[in-house]
Amino acid sequence: MTVWGLVRVMIYGKLINMTDSSFLQLMWLASPALPIGGFSYSECLEAAVDSGRVTTELQAGAWLADQLHLNLARADLALLAQAVPAWQTGDHNRIAELNAWVLQTRESSELRAQTEQMGRSLLDWLRNHTTAPLAQIETLAALPPTYPLAFALAASSTGAPLRECLLSYAFGWAENMVQAAIKSVPLGQSAGQRILSALSAEIPVVIDHALSLADDGRQAFSPMLAILSAQHEIQYSRLFRS
Repeated sequence: MTVWGLVRVMIYGKLINMTDSSFLQLMWLASPALPIGGFSYSECLEAAVDSGRVTTELQAGAWLADQLHLNLARADLALLAQAVPAWQTGDHNRIAELNAWVLQTRESSELRAQTEQMGRSLLDWLRNHTTAPLAQIETLAALPPTYPLAFALAASSTGAPLRECLLSYAFGWAENMVQAAIKSVPLGQSAGQRILSALSAEIPVVIDHALSLADDGRQAFSPMLAILSAQHEIQYSRLFRS
């Protein structure tokens, strides 16, 4: 229900007040149609399929749920929880520190190339979108940019609450990864929707965990993803860039 430019929405059982613009901007950022190239990456899922680790709907759902809890929650989402406020307060030293952490924790050339390419593409989108201050866009562009920090900049400009910014990031990741599973396992659309439903049910818990982590609790220890990513770089046949 919209009253005087405010939209009241029920998100994961919680009633949230946001402006119409904030709500639409978060939906836009989570959309697979955002022209930043997310559809071209599987984040090692294709290598897991090629090695026989993921061959069914059940295995694909379990793989992505583990990645959500063990990787996204403790790394990108925990970082976003700190990066969004840093952008809002103009703490560019903190932004540089967090951006460097992302680059240091991408353990293969593919994963680093992914975060840099998507970061640059999102900054290009922001330049044309006129929501984020140009000075902040250019500050990140000089670092070089990474996708989590670029997303945090875009989300910080929406005026949406922090938790909802993280929900947008997590759901956008889940939708892209489900599409990668549909193409690479392969799976049907109904199977993909079942996996997405299961991931969506896990996202609130993951967000709570990410919001609770301080710097010394944030980590990106996921050795199997690093190994599979290195193997994917020389995989004979590939649909995806990671």
